[in-house]
Amino acid sequence: MASLLTSAFGLFLRAPGWLLVRLSGRPRDRRGHRELLPAFQFMCSVLARVLPPIETLSAPEMRKQQDDSPLDFDPLPRDAGPTQDPAVPVDGGEILVREYTPGGASGVLPALVYFHGGGWVLGNVEGHNTLCARLAAGSGCRVFSVDYRLAPEYPFPVPLQDCEAAFDWVCSNAEPLNVDPSRIAAGGDSAGGNLTAALCISRMGSGKPLPCLQLLVYPCTDFAFATKSFDECGDGFFLTRGMMEWFRGHYLPDPADWTNPLASPMQAEDLSGHPPAILVTAGFDPLCDEGEAYGDRLESAGLAVARRTYDPLIHGFANMGLIPEARAATEEIANLLSEKIR
Repeated sequence: MASLLTSAFGLFLRAPGWLLVRLSGRPRDRRGHRELLPAFQFMCSVLARVLPPIETLSAPEMRKQQDDSPLDFDPLPRDAGPTQDPAVPVDGGEILVREYTPGGASGVLPALVYFHGGGWVLGNVEGHNTLCARLAAGSGCRVFSVDYRLAPEYPFPVPLQDCEAAFDWVCSNAEPLNVDPSRIAAGGDSAGGNLTAALCISRMGSGKPLPCLQLLVYPCTDFAFATKSFDECGDGFFLTRGMMEWFRGHYLPDPADWTNPLASPMQAEDLSGHPPAILVTAGFDPLCDEGEAYGDRLESAGLAVARRTYDPLIHGFANMGLIPEARAATEEIANLLSEKIR
Protein backbone atom coordinates (compact mmCIF):
# COMPACT_ATOMS: atom_id res chain seq x y z
CA MET A 1 0.00 0.00 0.00
CA ALA A 2 2.81 2.43 0.91
CA SER A 3 4.52 1.96 -2.47
CA LEU A 4 1.20 2.48 -4.30
CA LEU A 5 0.53 5.70 -2.40
CA THR A 6 4.07 6.89 -3.08
CA SER A 7 3.71 6.18 -6.82
CA ALA A 8 0.33 7.92 -6.94
CA PHE A 9 1.66 10.98 -5.11
CA GLY A 10 4.70 11.07 -7.39
CA LEU A 11 2.48 11.08 -10.48
CA PHE A 12 0.36 13.84 -9.00
CA LEU A 13 3.45 15.99 -8.43
CA ARG A 14 4.16 15.78 -12.16
CA ALA A 15 0.93 17.62 -12.98
CA PRO A 16 1.26 20.97 -14.80
CA GLY A 17 2.75 23.68 -12.63
CA TRP A 18 -0.24 26.01 -12.97
CA LEU A 19 -2.53 23.28 -11.66
CA LEU A 20 -0.30 22.50 -8.67
CA VAL A 21 -0.16 26.20 -7.77
CA ARG A 22 -3.95 26.45 -7.99
CA LEU A 23 -4.39 23.33 -5.85
CA SER A 24 -2.05 24.78 -3.23
CA GLY A 25 -4.69 27.41 -2.51
CA ARG A 26 -2.31 30.38 -2.63
CA PRO A 27 -0.63 32.58 -5.26
CA ARG A 28 2.73 31.53 -6.71
CA ASP A 29 5.31 31.82 -3.94
CA ARG A 30 8.09 34.27 -4.71
CA ARG A 31 11.10 35.54 -2.80
CA GLY A 32 12.87 38.32 -4.62
CA HIS A 33 13.92 36.90 -8.00
CA ARG A 34 13.13 33.36 -6.85
CA GLU A 35 9.99 31.37 -7.67
CA LEU A 36 9.17 28.25 -5.68
CA LEU A 37 8.87 25.06 -7.72
CA PRO A 38 5.11 24.36 -8.09
CA ALA A 39 5.52 20.77 -6.92
CA PHE A 40 7.01 22.02 -3.65
CA GLN A 41 4.35 24.69 -3.28
CA PHE A 42 1.66 22.02 -3.57
CA MET A 43 3.50 19.57 -1.31
CA CYS A 44 4.08 22.17 1.42
CA SER A 45 0.42 23.20 1.38
CA VAL A 46 -0.74 19.58 1.68
CA LEU A 47 1.65 18.75 4.52
CA ALA A 48 0.66 21.90 6.41
CA ARG A 49 -2.99 20.80 6.26
CA VAL A 50 -2.55 17.16 7.30
CA LEU A 51 0.34 17.22 9.81
CA PRO A 52 0.09 18.63 13.34
CA PRO A 53 2.65 21.32 14.24
CA ILE A 54 5.80 19.62 15.45
CA GLU A 55 5.81 21.86 18.53
CA THR A 56 2.67 20.06 19.79
CA LEU A 57 4.36 16.65 19.83
CA SER A 58 6.99 15.00 21.97
CA ALA A 59 10.14 13.64 20.33
CA PRO A 60 8.93 9.99 20.56
CA GLU A 61 5.56 10.97 19.08
CA MET A 62 7.22 12.76 16.19
CA ARG A 63 9.53 9.83 15.50
CA LYS A 64 6.56 7.45 15.46
CA GLN A 65 4.71 9.73 13.05
CA GLN A 66 7.68 9.65 10.68
CA ASP A 67 8.05 5.89 10.96
CA ASP A 68 4.32 5.37 10.29
CA SER A 69 4.22 7.66 7.24
CA PRO A 70 2.74 5.86 4.21
CA LEU A 71 4.72 8.06 1.79
CA ASP A 72 8.34 7.61 0.80
CA PHE A 73 9.58 10.81 -0.81
CA ASP A 74 12.72 9.13 -2.17
CA PRO A 75 12.36 5.41 -3.03
CA LEU A 76 15.63 3.46 -3.20
CA PRO A 77 16.88 2.98 -6.79
CA ARG A 78 16.98 -0.62 -7.96
CA ASP A 79 20.65 -0.40 -8.93
CA ALA A 80 21.84 0.67 -5.46
CA GLY A 81 25.13 -0.91 -4.48
CA PRO A 82 25.70 -3.26 -1.53
CA THR A 83 25.62 -2.12 2.09
CA GLN A 84 27.05 -3.32 5.40
CA ASP A 85 26.10 -2.31 8.95
CA PRO A 86 29.14 -2.44 11.23
CA ALA A 87 28.82 -1.37 14.88
CA VAL A 88 31.20 1.36 16.05
CA PRO A 89 32.12 1.83 19.72
CA VAL A 90 31.26 5.18 21.32
CA ASP A 91 31.41 6.45 24.87
CA GLY A 92 28.69 4.52 26.70
CA GLY A 93 27.84 2.01 23.98
CA GLU A 94 27.99 1.57 20.24
CA ILE A 95 26.27 2.99 17.16
CA LEU A 96 25.52 1.63 13.72
CA VAL A 97 27.44 2.97 10.72
CA ARG A 98 26.03 1.86 7.37
CA GLU A 99 28.57 1.46 4.59
CA TYR A 100 27.53 2.02 0.96
CA THR A 101 29.75 0.81 -1.87
CA PRO A 102 29.08 2.15 -5.39
CA GLY A 103 27.64 -0.55 -7.61
CA GLY A 104 30.37 -2.42 -9.47
CA ALA A 105 33.19 -0.69 -7.56
CA SER A 106 36.05 -2.52 -5.89
CA GLY A 107 39.43 -1.81 -4.38
CA VAL A 108 40.52 1.31 -2.55
CA LEU A 109 38.11 4.25 -2.88
CA PRO A 110 37.70 7.73 -1.38
CA ALA A 111 35.21 7.92 1.49
CA LEU A 112 32.47 10.20 2.75
CA VAL A 113 31.51 9.95 6.43
CA TYR A 114 27.91 11.18 6.39
CA PHE A 115 25.78 12.67 9.18
CA HIS A 116 22.04 12.67 8.54
CA GLY A 117 19.66 15.56 9.10
CA GLY A 118 16.63 15.65 11.36
CA GLY A 119 17.24 18.48 13.79
CA TRP A 120 19.48 16.37 16.10
CA VAL A 121 16.18 14.82 17.33
CA LEU A 122 14.77 12.91 14.35
CA GLY A 123 16.18 10.86 11.50
CA ASN A 124 18.33 7.76 11.16
CA VAL A 125 20.28 5.82 8.54
CA GLU A 126 17.05 4.26 7.21
CA GLY A 127 15.54 7.64 6.43
CA HIS A 128 18.69 8.65 4.54
CA ASN A 129 19.18 5.29 2.86
CA THR A 130 18.35 6.47 -0.66
CA LEU A 131 20.28 9.73 -0.34
CA CYS A 132 23.44 7.93 0.77
CA ALA A 133 23.04 5.33 -1.98
CA ARG A 134 22.74 8.14 -4.54
CA LEU A 135 25.79 9.92 -3.13
CA ALA A 136 27.84 6.71 -3.31
CA ALA A 137 26.74 5.94 -6.87
CA GLY A 138 27.29 9.47 -8.14
CA SER A 139 30.56 10.24 -6.36
CA GLY A 140 32.35 6.91 -6.52
CA CYS A 141 32.96 7.12 -2.76
CA ARG A 142 32.35 4.59 -0.07
CA VAL A 143 29.76 6.35 2.07
CA PHE A 144 29.59 5.69 5.82
CA SER A 145 26.24 6.87 7.19
CA VAL A 146 26.39 7.47 10.95
CA ASP A 147 23.43 6.59 13.19
CA TYR A 148 24.46 8.99 15.96
CA ARG A 149 22.43 9.16 19.15
CA LEU A 150 19.67 11.76 19.30
CA ALA A 151 18.39 14.48 21.61
CA PRO A 152 16.62 14.96 23.95
CA GLU A 153 17.80 11.61 25.31
CA TYR A 154 21.35 12.51 24.22
CA PRO A 155 21.64 16.31 23.97
CA PHE A 156 24.66 18.38 22.92
CA PRO A 157 27.48 17.45 22.71
CA VAL A 158 26.74 13.70 22.50
CA PRO A 159 25.65 13.63 18.81
CA LEU A 160 28.84 15.49 17.86
CA GLN A 161 30.96 13.12 19.96
CA ASP A 162 29.37 10.14 18.21
CA CYS A 163 30.14 11.68 14.82
CA GLU A 164 33.75 12.22 15.86
CA ALA A 165 34.01 8.61 17.03
CA ALA A 166 32.66 7.38 13.69
CA PHE A 167 35.06 9.60 11.73
CA ASP A 168 37.98 8.35 13.84
CA TRP A 169 36.84 4.76 13.25
CA VAL A 170 36.86 5.18 9.46
CA CYS A 171 40.31 6.84 9.58
CA SER A 172 41.73 4.14 11.87
CA ASN A 173 40.33 1.32 9.74
CA ALA A 174 41.02 2.77 6.32
CA GLU A 175 43.01 -0.25 5.12
CA PRO A 176 40.49 -3.00 6.00
CA LEU A 177 37.65 -0.75 4.78
CA ASN A 178 39.39 -0.29 1.40
CA VAL A 179 39.46 3.49 1.90
CA ASP A 180 42.15 5.91 0.76
CA PRO A 181 43.25 7.55 4.05
CA SER A 182 44.16 10.78 2.24
CA ARG A 183 40.66 11.16 0.77
CA ILE A 184 38.21 10.89 3.66
CA ALA A 185 35.57 13.63 3.56
CA ALA A 186 32.85 14.47 6.07
CA GLY A 187 29.41 15.75 5.20
CA GLY A 188 25.78 16.01 6.09
CA ASP A 189 22.49 17.75 5.49
CA SER A 190 20.79 20.25 7.82
CA ALA A 191 21.68 19.12 11.37
CA GLY A 192 24.25 16.85 9.73
CA GLY A 193 25.80 19.85 7.99
CA ASN A 194 25.98 21.55 11.37
CA LEU A 195 27.68 18.50 12.84
CA THR A 196 30.14 18.43 9.93
CA ALA A 197 31.19 22.06 10.45
CA ALA A 198 31.37 21.50 14.20
CA LEU A 199 33.48 18.38 13.72
CA CYS A 200 36.01 20.40 11.71
CA ILE A 201 36.13 23.10 14.40
CA SER A 202 36.54 20.49 17.15
CA ARG A 203 39.28 18.58 15.35
CA MET A 204 41.12 21.76 14.42
CA GLY A 205 41.14 22.74 18.07
CA SER A 206 42.36 19.37 19.28
CA GLY A 207 44.94 18.83 16.55
CA LYS A 208 43.25 15.72 15.14
CA PRO A 209 43.36 14.87 11.42
CA LEU A 210 40.78 16.84 9.45
CA PRO A 211 38.51 15.66 6.65
CA CYS A 212 39.93 16.33 3.21
CA LEU A 213 36.65 18.06 2.31
CA GLN A 214 33.44 19.14 4.04
CA LEU A 215 30.08 18.69 2.34
CA LEU A 216 27.56 21.13 3.85
CA VAL A 217 24.03 20.62 2.54
CA TYR A 218 21.70 23.42 3.75
CA PRO A 219 23.49 23.48 7.12
CA CYS A 220 22.35 25.13 10.33
CA THR A 221 25.28 27.33 11.33
CA ASP A 222 23.86 29.74 13.93
CA PHE A 223 21.22 29.19 16.61
CA ALA A 224 20.38 32.90 16.78
CA PHE A 225 17.76 32.46 14.00
CA ALA A 226 18.10 36.13 13.07
CA THR A 227 18.60 36.15 9.28
CA LYS A 228 16.39 37.60 6.55
CA SER A 229 15.65 34.12 5.16
CA PHE A 230 14.44 33.05 8.60
CA ASP A 231 11.96 35.92 8.54
CA GLU A 232 10.86 35.34 4.93
CA CYS A 233 10.77 31.52 4.91
CA GLY A 234 10.01 30.71 8.54
CA ASP A 235 6.46 29.55 7.82
CA GLY A 236 4.90 27.60 4.98
CA PHE A 237 7.99 26.06 3.39
CA PHE A 238 8.30 22.69 5.19
CA LEU A 239 10.96 23.74 7.72
CA THR A 240 9.54 26.42 10.02
CA ARG A 241 10.77 28.70 12.76
CA GLY A 242 8.65 26.72 15.23
CA MET A 243 10.34 23.49 14.19
CA MET A 244 13.81 24.98 14.56
CA GLU A 245 12.97 26.33 18.02
CA TRP A 246 11.63 22.86 18.96
CA PHE A 247 14.85 21.24 17.72
CA ARG A 248 17.00 23.80 19.54
CA GLY A 249 15.13 23.25 22.80
CA HIS A 250 15.80 19.51 22.65
CA TYR A 251 19.41 19.63 21.41
CA LEU A 252 20.55 22.66 23.43
CA PRO A 253 18.44 22.78 26.60
CA ASP A 254 20.93 25.22 28.14
CA PRO A 255 20.72 28.56 26.26
CA ALA A 256 24.33 29.23 27.23
CA ASP A 257 25.29 26.63 24.60
CA TRP A 258 23.55 28.45 21.75
CA THR A 259 26.70 30.51 21.08
CA ASN A 260 29.18 27.66 21.57
CA PRO A 261 31.08 27.32 18.24
CA LEU A 262 30.61 23.55 18.43
CA ALA A 263 26.86 24.19 18.27
CA SER A 264 26.84 27.43 16.23
CA PRO A 265 29.86 27.26 13.89
CA MET A 266 29.31 30.89 12.82
CA GLN A 267 30.52 31.84 16.31
CA ALA A 268 34.00 30.39 15.68
CA GLU A 269 36.66 33.09 15.83
CA ASP A 270 38.94 31.63 13.16
CA LEU A 271 38.18 29.15 10.36
CA SER A 272 41.59 29.25 8.71
CA GLY A 273 43.15 25.87 8.06
CA HIS A 274 39.78 24.14 7.71
CA PRO A 275 39.05 21.81 4.79
CA PRO A 276 37.69 23.13 1.49
CA ALA A 277 33.93 22.92 1.25
CA ILE A 278 30.99 22.15 -0.97
CA LEU A 279 28.17 24.40 0.22
CA VAL A 280 24.58 23.72 -0.86
CA THR A 281 21.66 26.03 -0.09
CA ALA A 282 17.99 26.20 -1.12
CA GLY A 283 16.21 29.43 -2.02
CA PHE A 284 13.08 28.81 0.08
CA ASP A 285 14.84 27.62 3.22
CA PRO A 286 14.97 29.49 6.54
CA LEU A 287 18.61 28.37 6.79
CA CYS A 288 19.60 29.75 3.37
CA ASP A 289 21.21 32.99 4.55
CA GLU A 290 23.18 31.51 7.43
CA GLY A 291 24.52 28.82 5.11
CA GLU A 292 25.66 31.45 2.62
CA ALA A 293 27.14 33.52 5.45
CA TYR A 294 29.15 30.52 6.63
CA GLY A 295 30.44 30.09 3.08
CA ASP A 296 31.54 33.73 3.18
CA ARG A 297 33.39 33.06 6.44
CA LEU A 298 35.18 30.06 4.94
CA GLU A 299 36.19 32.03 1.86
CA SER A 300 37.40 34.95 4.01
CA ALA A 301 39.63 32.43 5.78
CA GLY A 302 41.20 31.55 2.44
CA LEU A 303 39.33 28.31 1.77
CA ALA A 304 37.96 27.08 -1.55
CA VAL A 305 34.15 26.87 -1.43
CA ALA A 306 32.19 25.31 -4.29
CA ARG A 307 28.68 26.74 -3.97
CA ARG A 308 25.41 25.45 -5.34
CA THR A 309 22.23 27.42 -4.62
CA TYR A 310 18.98 25.87 -5.81
CA ASP A 311 16.63 28.86 -5.91
CA PRO A 312 13.29 27.04 -6.54
CA LEU A 313 13.81 24.35 -3.87
CA ILE A 314 13.10 23.96 -0.16
CA HIS A 315 14.94 22.63 2.86
CA GLY A 316 15.14 18.84 2.78
CA PHE A 317 15.03 18.48 -0.99
CA ALA A 318 17.91 15.99 -1.02
CA ASN A 319 15.54 13.44 0.55
CA MET A 320 12.74 14.18 -1.91
CA GLY A 321 13.87 12.41 -5.07
CA LEU A 322 10.24 11.74 -5.91
CA ILE A 323 10.38 15.26 -7.40
CA PRO A 324 12.60 15.17 -10.53
CA GLU A 325 14.19 18.59 -9.93
CA ALA A 326 15.19 17.57 -6.41
CA ARG A 327 16.66 14.30 -7.64
CA ALA A 328 18.62 16.12 -10.36
CA ALA A 329 20.04 18.52 -7.78
CA THR A 330 21.15 15.63 -5.57
CA GLU A 331 22.82 13.95 -8.52
CA GLU A 332 24.64 17.20 -9.31
CA ILE A 333 25.87 17.37 -5.70
CA ALA A 334 27.16 13.79 -5.94
CA ASN A 335 28.96 14.58 -9.21
CA LEU A 336 30.52 17.67 -7.64
CA LEU A 337 31.72 15.57 -4.71
CA SER A 338 33.31 13.16 -7.20
CA GLU A 339 35.09 16.07 -8.91
CA LYS A 340 36.38 17.64 -5.68
CA ILE A 341 37.51 14.50 -3.85
CA ARG A 342 39.46 12.86 -6.69
